[in-house]
Amino acid sequence: MGFNCGIVGLPNVGKSTIFNALTSAGAQAANYPFCTIDPNVGVVEIPDPRMRRLTEIAKPQKVVPTTMEFVDIAGLVAGASQGEGLGNKFLGHIRSVDAIAHIVRCFEDPNVVHVSGSVDPKRDIEIIEAELALADLDTVDKRLQRSEKGARSGDKKLQEEVAFVKSVKDRLERGEPIRGIETNAEQAKVLQEMHLLTDKPVLYVANVNEDDVLTGNAHVETVRRIAAKEGAKVIIVCGKIEEEISTLPLEERGEFLESLGLKDSGLDQLIRAGYELLGLITYFTVGEKEVRAWTILKGMKAPQAAGVIHTDFERGFIRAEVISYEDFNRLGSEATVKEKGLLRVEGKDYVVQDGDCMHFRFNV
Repeated sequence: MGFNCGIVGLPNVGKSTIFNALTSAGAQAANYPFCTIDPNVGVVEIPDPRMRRLTEIAKPQKVVPTTMEFVDIAGLVAGASQGEGLGNKFLGHIRSVDAIAHIVRCFEDPNVVHVSGSVDPKRDIEIIEAELALADLDTVDKRLQRSEKGARSGDKKLQEEVAFVKSVKDRLERGEPIRGIETNAEQAKVLQEMHLLTDKPVLYVANVNEDDVLTGNAHVETVRRIAAKEGAKVIIVCGKIEEEISTLPLEERGEFLESLGLKDSGLDQLIRAGYELLGLITYFTVGEKEVRAWTILKGMKAPQAAGVIHTDFERGFIRAEVISYEDFNRLGSEATVKEKGLLRVEGKDYVVQDGDCMHFRFNV
């Protein structure tokens, strides 16, 4: 699995339409709130032109790309954390995702009702953020009660935890998300255990009409200003265009995008932004039996990267044999790479690079 991304937003902002287009999973889409009651999950292959080239070179029996999982979560309304609309049914699902794609309605259409009666990205974003923060406050209060009880015994570690959790609570009460907060190792562990919603990295997806997909509009500029304050990224998509792309054969999609003046589909933009947001890279294993892509965190060393394949690989790691994708692509075969002396043998301290083609040696 590459990573998973929860899709959130108010009702009728285009969440399910975009989800359908991205995953072709056929989630129900309708012009009324709460048509998505249970989260729909779709897994898509991550397009990577390097995989095609490595497949041409190795001619493997099997090709396994890395993937991205989308979780389409029911529309929220003001008061959701207190049980309004679908209440907090979505919370358990959103707590498990790596990142959040916040779909924001940036299009006017009198035929598509808005739950608040008008299109206002700033208001819509604030509603979602407020509901996530309120849900987090409930979680933080429970943790605080538990920590305070333990701290009464004089446990210094728990006393420090109480002070930290109180600072988190103060931040939430000011309406500020937790993501970006500076922590030491112990504090980071506490945050991780709480699974706070506002600690998730966020990517804003501005859903626009066809006419605005290249240049955006005033609503998109509002989203960009909000995102800039948070250090977040914004991508512009048109749900209707993405739907059309999803129905086309792969070989026709490039030409269709070009006819619209677009370089990439919304899926490609979302994947690229998601990888950047989470600090992810891809390495490959290449052989006659299989060419496979693996997603890891940027900065991982060779044993940890091997452990993504199997824990035994990390435990018994001896060395990694590494060929850069650029050398593989340029020379066209592993044999030629070896002849040129470009296959490298790396040890436990080697930091894996994006595009590395790796073979691991290990003791069982």
